[in-house]
Amino acid sequence: MRIRFTKMHGLGNDFVVLDAINQAFVPTPSQARWLADRHFGVGCDQLLIVEKPTTPGVDFRYRIFNADGGEVEQCGNGARCFVRFVHEQGLTAAREIRVETRSGVIVPKLEADGQVTVDMGAPRFAPAEIPFTSDTVAAVQPLDVGGQTVEISAVSMGNPHAVQVVADVDAAPVATQGPLIESHPRFPRRVNAGFMQVTDRHAIRLRVYERGTGETLACGTGACAAVVAGIRRGLLDTPVRVATRGGELSIAWAGNNAPVLMTGPATTVFSAEIELPDNL
Repeated sequence: MRIRFTKMHGLGNDFVVLDAINQAFVPTPSQARWLADRHFGVGCDQLLIVEKPTTPGVDFRYRIFNADGGEVEQCGNGARCFVRFVHEQGLTAAREIRVETRSGVIVPKLEADGQVTVDMGAPRFAPAEIPFTSDTVAAVQPLDVGGQTVEISAVSMGNPHAVQVVADVDAAPVATQGPLIESHPRFPRRVNAGFMQVTDRHAIRLRVYERGTGETLACGTGACAAVVAGIRRGLLDTPVRVATRGGELSIAWAGNNAPVLMTGPATTVFSAEIELPDNL
């Protein structure tokens, strides 16, 4: 089978974007893993699928597959690329669209300066909604990681995040603690592990070990979750500049049930076709 795709990235968090409206193709887990493979396929952190909506009042359906082939609920950097893709491909003339995801409706907007702002919805803290095994919604919670107790903030941005504050993000144990937190039994659907360094009340540095992918150059929902966690803990004031290894995002959150607004770039790299192996 031969398919068309577009390679995109948001601050180095890279995607293979597939138009499943004009071509009848949604990858199986093995096909997703092959496409994401950087040696044998195209190479990406996630696959983004553009589909017709199934819910009244929205413009598109947005599906996300991690590099391990698993389908997940949300991807913030991908949401910015999504609106640029559908606009550039002529699937819509609207600069602001409503998009259904597995975790609810998001509203990405292509700004006049080329940046993209996404209304990511309100964060959720109830353990059952994250999901996270806990009897409290406290902003700081202990978590046993490899025999060491670390303090994390558990939050859902449509997908689960565990954020911890570190003194130096460059020296943070992302490679060792990241996989242990990702698969921690208190997170039954696994979790994205964030490591946040507060540089001032309006700026942080961030690294994220993403569920099903590993550390990425940037994580949009991770940036949202980190800022929300920092504001809840009294460490930050909105808006906040989030410096990732791939570049900078701006995150704003007014607190309580207010939506989180994420602004950053979305870049198209190239479009092409590829032949999928028959044995997948």
